[in-house]
Amino acid sequence: MEKTDVLVIGGSASGIIAAVTAKSYFPDKEVLIIRKEERVLVPCGIPYIFGSLKSSEKNLIPDGGIKKMGINLKIAEVVSIDKEEKTLKTKAGDEIGYEKLVFATGSIPVVPKWLKGAELKNVFSVLKDKVYLDKAIKKLEDCKKIIVIGGGFIGAEISDELNKCEKEVILVELLPHILNLVFDDEICQKAEEILTERGVHIRTGVGVKEIIGDKKVSGVLLNNGEKIEADAVILSIGYVPNTELAKNSGIKINEKGFIRVDEYMRTDDDPDIIAVGDCAEKRDFITRKISMTMLASTGCAEARIAGMNLYSLSAVKTFGGTIAIFATAFGDIGFGAAGLNEKTALKEGFSILTGSFEGVDKHPGTLPGTNKQLVKLIASKESGLILGGEVVGGSSTGELTNIIGLAIQNKMTVNTILTSQIGTHPLLTAPPTKYPLIEATKVICKQMRKK
Repeated sequence: MEKTDVLVIGGSASGIIAAVTAKSYFPDKEVLIIRKEERVLVPCGIPYIFGSLKSSEKNLIPDGGIKKMGINLKIAEVVSIDKEEKTLKTKAGDEIGYEKLVFATGSIPVVPKWLKGAELKNVFSVLKDKVYLDKAIKKLEDCKKIIVIGGGFIGAEISDELNKCEKEVILVELLPHILNLVFDDEICQKAEEILTERGVHIRTGVGVKEIIGDKKVSGVLLNNGEKIEADAVILSIGYVPNTELAKNSGIKINEKGFIRVDEYMRTDDDPDIIAVGDCAEKRDFITRKISMTMLASTGCAEARIAGMNLYSLSAVKTFGGTIAIFATAFGDIGFGAAGLNEKTALKEGFSILTGSFEGVDKHPGTLPGTNKQLVKLIASKESGLILGGEVVGGSSTGELTNIIGLAIQNKMTVNTILTSQIGTHPLLTAPPTKYPLIEATKVICKQMRKK
């Protein structure tokens, strides 16, 4: 029987980081990653293989880094785990023993059982599987009209990418706006305007009742009775945690289907079994409620914490909950969000103040490539504690959103941000005299002074 000290099931972002961190902090331990896929895709880069990259070959996570660190890799499918004996078995019949076991099995796309026609030819899901997606891209080459069902980040990004390939793309979303689970309505509307200008046809506030066709898809039937013809349909309705193996192994799963873990990412059942990434339970950083947020960035944070605590717990290296930091871009315009948006904060019962300011992301604004930069902040009315923020702007949007995320995680208030020191440069940032993050803070502080 093969044996290892640390065994990681799953070789995407969180699995790799868990293995790398474990090897860095405990170099004498033998670490093994076991995964089904020969080659692993960069998960967040998947939408871009449909357009900008035009190939999955340009969206691969190389194995050189883990091998250079002395981490072992095995391509196999795990079919069962014996928690008592600390062993697992693969589909090929191999048995492997471990000291510490890390679940990094990720998530799988939702295909609703009620959705008739999902089995038709030219209906595709967004699987994190290179072989499957390569076949899908090949088939989509001959399709002229494509319907994307689901206006979240992946659906919107894939729609924009397919549109670059001179396809007629129709994006259908049940909610009033695309990206509506993350952004407030006015930000969603900006995203819709940009995508529409770029050529994507957007239908919101209406769902798909049925995918129609005879063996091969010919269109969709909407809830309002309207039929739309199409050569292909892409399902982007969301993801669910991939926890069937854990469940069958007797590991506790919460009501949302995630593996239950503590702040060190250890499972309820066994401190030697850990879970990270999309398969692991998450709580919202602010509300403490179970969260459905599944992000590679969050998974990597969990993986670092898990790896650092594998053999020696640290009270200061814990996962305090997901802040849910999102970012995307359509053309030159980026959209970012961190923490609670305004509508969610109000729904949860917080008394809040909001502040928005729109400036520019370079200075002077006459510089080539300058974009408008909008920052919206949500803060506690009582304390000024930052609860969330949204950003629309140029290429700096992602990092500015990360700054808001750090502010939330470190429980900063509007006054702390107002007195923060920032570095600026004409080509890289907004002007120091009108820095949108600080200006949005001023709006809130002014409201607080009136109380």
